[in-house]
Amino acid sequence: MGHDGRRTAQLAVLALPLVLWLAWPLRSARMRRVRTVAVWLWAMGFALDGVVRAYLLDTYQAAPDGAMVLGAAANTNARESGEYLQMHWRSAVIWSGALLIAGALVGVFARRGAVADAAAAPARTRLPFWTRSIVLVLLLVACVAYASKPWRRLHPAIFWAQWSHSVQTLRGAWANQQEVRDRSLAQARAVAPVFTKAGPSTVVLVITDSINRDNMALYGYGRPTTPRLLAHKAQAGEQMAVLQNAWSVDASTLPALRNMFHFGLPQGENNENPPHLLALARAAGYKVWWISNHDDLAIEQQHARFANVVDMVNRTPGRASASLDGEILDCVQEALEDASTDRKLIVVHLMGAHPHYSLRFPENANPFDDHVDAVETGLVNNGRPAWVRRFRQEYDAALLYHDFVVSELLQQTRSTGKPGDYRAWMYLSDHGQEVGHGSDRAGHSPSTASGYRIPAVIWRNTEALPAGAATQQPFRADWTGWTLMDLLHIQWSGQRPERDVLAEGYRWEAPKIPVAVESFSR
Repeated sequence: MGHDGRRTAQLAVLALPLVLWLAWPLRSARMRRVRTVAVWLWAMGFALDGVVRAYLLDTYQAAPDGAMVLGAAANTNARESGEYLQMHWRSAVIWSGALLIAGALVGVFARRGAVADAAAAPARTRLPFWTRSIVLVLLLVACVAYASKPWRRLHPAIFWAQWSHSVQTLRGAWANQQEVRDRSLAQARAVAPVFTKAGPSTVVLVITDSINRDNMALYGYGRPTTPRLLAHKAQAGEQMAVLQNAWSVDASTLPALRNMFHFGLPQGENNENPPHLLALARAAGYKVWWISNHDDLAIEQQHARFANVVDMVNRTPGRASASLDGEILDCVQEALEDASTDRKLIVVHLMGAHPHYSLRFPENANPFDDHVDAVETGLVNNGRPAWVRRFRQEYDAALLYHDFVVSELLQQTRSTGKPGDYRAWMYLSDHGQEVGHGSDRAGHSPSTASGYRIPAVIWRNTEALPAGAATQQPFRADWTGWTLMDLLHIQWSGQRPERDVLAEGYRWEAPKIPVAVESFSR
């Protein structure tokens, strides 16, 4: 189930040695019991490997040694794993059922190994010549397979041992990033970024998690999930732009943030990263804050530690912890009121609607679970099961609370400082979320467009922002850095205005994502 045709044959050959033992007659009842247990454990190792691979392939279209799975495993702890299983227990039950069926079948056949007649002469207990010949040929084939490294490394015991080592290596690399950051800061100073606007400047970048714009009333959704942002938009007028067609190019957090802060540029020679946005901001003279409701080692080491001030509000392990995003508001206010500098870049990293959805809003604060509305009716008409509809209700409740937090952050930015001081604010999600939009599932979704549909909103108190048709231009989250450098008024040698959605010379290029998108303009 977890391999294609050729791999299935290879795994079958690798499984042969102990399976062939069943053909050899044994006199001793004790040895037969040992053989039964040994063959059962051996075969179930292959079965478990297949089930895990099949689950990953079916759910994420990914192999266990792919970058997405390795990154997620390296970035996950025991608590988060338990919470993941709690949310996806239905899939776990189905795949565990497949494993139990395999276990029962293997048990039946493992007990039917050849038995030697204790009363017969030894010569009569031997296998017939042709049977022995076939067994020996198969064993020879298996020996050749084990001698071949490409075949041998597919064996579950070897593969998963190497997989575990890869995860540990990745964790170690993330935990020792200071040298990388020092090189990035030196690289940033070398490209000589300069501040092009006189006077105080405060820019707030709000990055949230797992928000699909299709669930925001700000984007026309049928439930009132964003009343406060709609009020801000009505009040701010041309100072606030809602980018109607914003897309992430990644369906998970780590690659999405990597692309945001490295301008969507690939690694250079010797695997050197392109400039880091926060390093450039510091080199230009900004004091940088990173205020986060995530407890995430990878993000902290790869991005947060570039900041002058790092405030990880949530230190409960697991991205699915119950810390509400509102906990960061006081810390953001303190940063805005900081008098040690007049140039501030404040990066706020929110949980947003990261699963579990029910943990993303206060208890008993779900207004969408007590009546049937047009959204619920539409889901029923589309055949969505009750559990998906319940997750949609919780997701929308999470967005309603999220609207409160994001609106408060915008209000804090709008009201801080002196009237003439320059202030700007940008908000977007790292990736989207599938909640019954295109399939009967809820969660991260690299295989549907919902996994990439995100909100993006910009506000600034000087200069009108794009309005009307201009806000309909598609926007890519991996190009966020180019737009943020515009908001920061930083000029540098790597500038590419054609990737800045606020620039007159902006030129859209469709990203390569692993799903078919009918149009990036809707």
